[in-house]
Amino acid sequence: MNILVRFRALLLGVSIAWMAATTYADDFRIGVYYFPGWKAGQMGNARELPWAPIKPYTEREPVLGWYSEDAPGVLSQQLQWMRDYGLDFVVFDWLWGRTDRPFLNHAVDAYLSGKSKQDIDFAILWANHTEYVFSAAQFDTLFRYWAQRYFSRPDYLKIDGKPAVFIFSAEKLNENARKIGLTPAKLIARADEIAREFGLSGVNFIGGVGANNGRGFDYSTASGYAGFSAYNFHGMATHSYEPGRTMSHSYAELDTGYRNHWAWMMTNAEGLYVVPMTSGWDKRPWGGSKDPGHDNSRSTPLEFDRHLRASRKFMTENPGRTKGIGVICCWNEFGEGSFIEPTREQGFAYLDMVRRVFGATGQ
Repeated sequence: MNILVRFRALLLGVSIAWMAATTYADDFRIGVYYFPGWKAGQMGNARELPWAPIKPYTEREPVLGWYSEDAPGVLSQQLQWMRDYGLDFVVFDWLWGRTDRPFLNHAVDAYLSGKSKQDIDFAILWANHTEYVFSAAQFDTLFRYWAQRYFSRPDYLKIDGKPAVFIFSAEKLNENARKIGLTPAKLIARADEIAREFGLSGVNFIGGVGANNGRGFDYSTASGYAGFSAYNFHGMATHSYEPGRTMSHSYAELDTGYRNHWAWMMTNAEGLYVVPMTSGWDKRPWGGSKDPGHDNSRSTPLEFDRHLRASRKFMTENPGRTKGIGVICCWNEFGEGSFIEPTREQGFAYLDMVRRVFGATGQ
């Protein structure tokens, strides 16, 4: 049965008239990360049946059911919801193997093949947290793959006219560059050169940074990065929550940790800061966090609302550094407990918060 037909009754419950009457502010560009792990039998997926460990957590079942991202109608419906609730772009987690081939790329391919993008742009987050070292030639192959298939498209996310590439771990990319005799800036310059071959003016690399802020990382524009962001944070930038504990034990603590990181980056980094946001963390379906208390960090919709309001205020107060751009973790990280996609239990509550905070009036 077609997904859209199957859930027609649910969709009719959404206030279409209200959505049609709502416009969205031009001051913000808000995106969301998309985890492409919900398809059985994928090469490279850690789980043959990825939904199996999620199903006991019945509150996490999506409104679309236990779907596969490339099934007819799934991604188009998700993009429609993103648009209706005020999101501007989607960032697909993207992986590249040592054999110079992408994997877990069925979701972005579904986006590319879809007829209607709902005015939602796309970008990629290179999930580069791997243990093997890429050669310079392999990097060139990778950059050329991006330039040929993604960067020249009108629906690819551009910042200041250049395609934006999110890097999961800037530290890992820098380490790889050094191992092959390059500085990070020279490695990124190779990507710029390849982009110019395709008529582009360059590439904006947005480096993902984690809990090691202030520990020898180069946050200057001389590093080659146009700016920085993060997929997620777990602790504070400047101190522990309490002696010996570096991970949050509640969403209130996690929210405080994010705000601490935002402020730290304004003082210690240069260039663009794409403001990271989160709906929370609870990794129990995938075996739990190394600190079990950290899995108490999933938000309620109202807590998420306050977190988004804080990020909006931060972007408003720092327009030059943030350009009003933020990205939420995540659309569908159901295994890690970071998701805003509609579920059978919460419905559209989390998307309602996004629309309330980043709508035209910011209610």
